[in-house]
Amino acid sequence: MNGVLDTVLFVEVFVTLFVIMDPVGTVPIFLSLTSGRSAATARKAAWQAVTVSFVVITAFAFFGQQILTYLHISLPALQCAGGLLLLLVALELLTGNEKEPTATAGANVALVPLGTPLLAGPGAIVATMLFVRDVDSFGTLSAVSLGIIAVHGFLWAAMRFSLPILRVIKESGVLLVTRIAGLLLSAIAVQLVADAVRAFIAGEG
Repeated sequence: MNGVLDTVLFVEVFVTLFVIMDPVGTVPIFLSLTSGRSAATARKAAWQAVTVSFVVITAFAFFGQQILTYLHISLPALQCAGGLLLLLVALELLTGNEKEPTATAGANVALVPLGTPLLAGPGAIVATMLFVRDVDSFGTLSAVSLGIIAVHGFLWAAMRFSLPILRVIKESGVLLVTRIAGLLLSAIAVQLVADAVRAFIAGEG
């Protein structure tokens, strides 16, 4: 039974990371950062950004707890900090005041700011560490792993096919999705903070 894929956990991981990392909302940012570059360069940037994000997320999944222990930081503390940061991002998405990062001439935008912190930001890192903490069998490990891989697959597809996507949903479609993502993201942020407060009260912090 422990070897059976935990479908419920897979869906939870996928939906949570999908909302946090927001593949559709990444489209206009990706287009602005890669404007003026060749199609081949843009495709390469998409692969590199997703690879960087995957490596960062995986590193924190395996070694995040050890890093926190070394720095004497509890997971509830990081969870609360991540929730507050996510809430700021969510408010920016909801109010339309988000600041789009600009590319520095000659810089590899796939690494910074695309790969991190836009994709592999504090919210995604904290969420991944929380899911990994609950892994207790091959089935749950497979669910978390496949959820992370699936989200990064959508991130790559969104950036790889950003121009066709933008032509289909138009600027108004991106705006609508951004607002909905902001609402969902704010709910996730509040839940992260609430869970952190409960953990502190229970003495886990």
